[in-house]
Amino acid sequence: MISVLVVDDQAMVRQGFAALLAAQDGIEVLGDAANGAEAVRAVQRRTPDVVLMDVRMPEMDGIEAIRRIMALPLAVHPKVLVLTTFDLDDYVYEALRAGASGFLLKDARAEEPGAGGARRGRRRRPARPDGDPAADRRARPAPGRRHGATGGAADADAP
Repeated sequence: MISVLVVDDQAMVRQGFAALLAAQDGIEVLGDAANGAEAVRAVQRRTPDVVLMDVRMPEMDGIEAIRRIMALPLAVHPKVLVLTTFDLDDYVYEALRAGASGFLLKDARAEEPGAGGARRGRRRRPARPDGDPAADRRARPAPGRRHGATGGAADADAP
């Protein structure tokens, strides 16, 4: 069973993701948090396998929360999937540098969070730090797929 913590400052988003995930076989939602500070405390108390984290939140944003979670003295750190509205968002790249494992678009289809995100851990590799556009093109998914992070110019001109 995969345990998940859902973190977003919007209650409806938190509750929606929690309900979608809880309905999936093999996923247990341990709880939720409304900001990064609550998320860090929840990870210390509950030690989830996966944290679904929004990046733009009051009090402590998701990027700082990821840094603090990765700095916790835990035997195994949770995988952090960043929730975002834009697939080429600078916040996503900063979150990946902070220790996030991948990201999930908030406009993904309802079946994608359980099937493509936390459950199977399906994600694409982040853009190469050196910005090699050829590497980005090689990592580009089939047309119509919007799940994961590749970045670079290749995504900008995707059909």
